[in-house]
Amino acid sequence: MGSSRSDILCFLVLCASFLVPISCHSCSHGALFIFGDSLYDAGNNIYLNTNIPKLNIFPYGETYFKHPTGRASDGRLIPDFISEFAKLPLIPLYLQPGNHQFTDGVNFASGGAGALVETNQGLIMDLKTQLSNFKNMEKQLRQKLGASEVKTLLSTAVYMFSIGTNDYLVPFTSNSTVLQSYSKKEYVKMVIGNITTVIQEIYKIGGRKFGLSKLLPLGCPPISRALEIVRTGGSGCMEEVTVLAKLHNRALPKALKELKSQLKGYTYSIFDAYTAGTAIFNNPSKYGFEEVKMACCGSGPLRASITCGQKVYQLCDNVSEYFFFDGIHPTEKANYQFAKLMWDGSPKIVKPYNLKTLFEK
Repeated sequence: MGSSRSDILCFLVLCASFLVPISCHSCSHGALFIFGDSLYDAGNNIYLNTNIPKLNIFPYGETYFKHPTGRASDGRLIPDFISEFAKLPLIPLYLQPGNHQFTDGVNFASGGAGALVETNQGLIMDLKTQLSNFKNMEKQLRQKLGASEVKTLLSTAVYMFSIGTNDYLVPFTSNSTVLQSYSKKEYVKMVIGNITTVIQEIYKIGGRKFGLSKLLPLGCPPISRALEIVRTGGSGCMEEVTVLAKLHNRALPKALKELKSQLKGYTYSIFDAYTAGTAIFNNPSKYGFEEVKMACCGSGPLRASITCGQKVYQLCDNVSEYFFFDGIHPTEKANYQFAKLMWDGSPKIVKPYNLKTLFEK
């Protein structure tokens, strides 16, 4: 099909928009801004000068990219698929060197990050730091594009979050005493409070559309099961950390709904990863998986130690049979299934809107 004259004119205006801040709303599309942890970090941690594992080593990235990218998977992550569904390019990393336009969005996520500043403190960019980076980017964009253009960009964008997993898992895997200082409910309240504070700050700057996810049953990834083997000799899920995930998953929808009554124009999508994950763990073959307890890559019991690509590790023969690539991170296949549910799933699994509807609103 040939381009219409108006399409060509629109394209020329877009190309010139960095020189002259002309509005071209008929050609605009929603940008995607990504916050969170290793489930969404496409490589920011590579550029951090800390001792956090960088994961830019083979066989990470082997399935799709054919080389490691810093993604904690054999291939693409959930936001990579969401950007594809939304007809956006792969979203650039905030820390990636080079001159980026950032008009399609930015990935601020950092593997190991939590909502609490104390989670992996000093090793990663926690959620509060990610918010600071977002504010810096917004200032840069205003200088380039002008205030009204940036206001339109931010109000039509979708803001995706994957956060909370590390706040609950790290205390168990690092023998931290932080959980002993609070009741479970108090601790969850702090995590949720930090998430909603960041949403409110982004809202103040112009963000309106937010996509969040409940947590998986956190006692069931290989890393948790292996801890349970060491501690009790049992090979089931580690119930103590799943209890925290359940409390989080009950509190998050309530908090997001409450914001709806306070913030005009705010809208959100929440994906029930717990229900989706449990369905797969209980009946793997129905979803095309053969192994949901053991990792494809790693060492030790259930290959749960995150040593994938390091000196001593084992690698499975067929990654497409596995839900977990390493001790905690899903395979590309699992990420695709979750991304698809987030994008156009029914209200049973993603509500009040799916991400497709959010992008179109």
